[in-house]
Amino acid sequence: MKKIISLFIVSAGFVFTGCNDSFLDKYPVTDLTEENAFSTYDNFKAFTWPCYEMFSNTNIGTAINYIGENSCYLGDMDAGYLEDKREGTANRFAYQTVSSIASGNGWDFSYIRRVNLMLSHIDKSNMTQAEKNHWKAVGYFFHEFWYMELINRFGDVPWVNTVLSENSPDAYGARTERKIVADSVLTRLQWAEQNIGNFKSQDGANTINQDCVRAAISRFCLREATWRKYHQLGDYDKYLSECIRTSELLMASYPTLYTGTDKSPASGYGEMWTTEDLSKVPGIILYKEYVKDIATQNFSHFEHTSSAYTEMNQSTVDLYLMKNGKPIANASSGYYGDKSMYTTFRNRDPRFYQVVMPPYTVKAGSGPEGYRTWTYTANAADREYIDIMGANTTCSNPGTGMKRLPAQNWGANLVPSVPRLGVGAFVTCRSGYYFWKNYNAWETNSNQGTLNTADKPIFKIEEILLNDAEAHFEAGNFTQTIADKTINKLRARAGVANMTVSEIDANFDPNRPYYYPKGNTAGIQVDPVLWEIRRERIVELMGEGFGFYDVRRWRMAPWFLNKTPKGIWSTKAFAKAAGLNLLNEKTGYADDGTMTEGYVYLFNNPVTEGKGWLEKYYLYQVPTTEILLNPTLSQNEGW
Repeated sequence: MKKIISLFIVSAGFVFTGCNDSFLDKYPVTDLTEENAFSTYDNFKAFTWPCYEMFSNTNIGTAINYIGENSCYLGDMDAGYLEDKREGTANRFAYQTVSSIASGNGWDFSYIRRVNLMLSHIDKSNMTQAEKNHWKAVGYFFHEFWYMELINRFGDVPWVNTVLSENSPDAYGARTERKIVADSVLTRLQWAEQNIGNFKSQDGANTINQDCVRAAISRFCLREATWRKYHQLGDYDKYLSECIRTSELLMASYPTLYTGTDKSPASGYGEMWTTEDLSKVPGIILYKEYVKDIATQNFSHFEHTSSAYTEMNQSTVDLYLMKNGKPIANASSGYYGDKSMYTTFRNRDPRFYQVVMPPYTVKAGSGPEGYRTWTYTANAADREYIDIMGANTTCSNPGTGMKRLPAQNWGANLVPSVPRLGVGAFVTCRSGYYFWKNYNAWETNSNQGTLNTADKPIFKIEEILLNDAEAHFEAGNFTQTIADKTINKLRARAGVANMTVSEIDANFDPNRPYYYPKGNTAGIQVDPVLWEIRRERIVELMGEGFGFYDVRRWRMAPWFLNKTPKGIWSTKAFAKAAGLNLLNEKTGYADDGTMTEGYVYLFNNPVTEGKGWLEKYYLYQVPTTEILLNPTLSQNEGW
């Protein structure tokens, strides 16, 4: 049983009350007021707890908030890495179904006000100078973490670093230039890094500390540097330098990657999301803790049911390397082809197995779908990936281990075979590539409640390694040495051959993608080495919500989204039995009835439909009600 701590379990705030006492310098003894509530260390700690809710705020793409489709999966669905299996739910950016926003859209300054209120009382508190510096640093962390999102969404945003009253002229000010806001964010994070204290005994072990600040700097600086570079804003070198500096400090502090406990390949990678207690896992900087009967979630439960809507498309499947480190289109990759799901998976990067359920077939026990026992079929090929992942010998709830085959639903009724096409029964999807990143066997599930307790990472060293590698390339100094201490550490854990930088030339991946500078619809092919660095990021962080941030800062959104979504290769009979159709790749539409086999049809080609990614989508719309309330606000281009 994991130790119960306060982070994300206890949330406290203050309700301030007024006072009309004739003694103007006296305040109520029992009621908390703004004048007496900010006095002690514990006052500031209690008031700041609600800021931890940022990590589950679904405006942030990497949010951890119960269900994948409404949480961290959504950012990768928007990026085109993943799909929603339901008909009529095509990618909103590819098919231009993003509607005009009257309010919300992430234009929210409530966290900013809370932090500014706390910061305004630090100097007059009874704390020591070290304690004051600590809470100022923690306040800066949360203030800038939210501004990271505001900048990413809207570009220019009002810079608010004081408590504003309704009548304050600054409350109705114009948007501040993005570069000024970003520079202010970086300056404050740097101050926080140098001044945050070591108050673990008072705050708790899993709370904001210097390493968290450095992780935020690493993330923000890579994001801002590459946005400025590929959106042609200039002045990005200092951000690359800061990303590298903080990343390498963290890499020195967290030299070990978690290798996992399960039999399945790349289990250390997979178990970052399916482990009971992340406090014991190397490389974890900050995590969201879940505890039985106190704070629970339903990620794994959801992926055992018919309500799980996330699937992967064939284009993303094709991004995964072979175990020998070669792209599937490379002449020496040894790729077995995609005309069977078994060959698609064979000898691929094992991280693929941890996010998409591999194929198998077993002979189920008696009953329609209420069986919990099974035996192998007479065809030895049907057990290829059961042997790789580990056998779920007897389905039970809870079961044993992490990802086991055959899979089962929340009631421990087994799934007799995969791919399992369709949209109705449990553990089905239209593409055939069922996404199961948070699925495990050991957590208890119920159709009536939220019972799962696996912790979820917020900051971890894997992201930092990827930040460092990409920043080094953008700074012009990516070498084999850098590859070995970043990307090759990740590959070694996953069981994939090392990246050898000297081997990566224009022919290494004949399907190398394009990025699209503003006004250039033809696109420019991405540098071969840079593409392999980006590919590694996509694979390692798949399903964690980074995708929509990344494809926008790289200006690669059209390459990911302006293509026909498709599923596995299938016979017409197999697809038809699930109520699905095949894709006519020549037209970009569903088969007209003449095909006998092909890729499973998901959605029409967006470009053929006259849709596709729009330039305005790189920045979000400023809500129209905000402009009505404050006419000095400008709207982003195209909205």
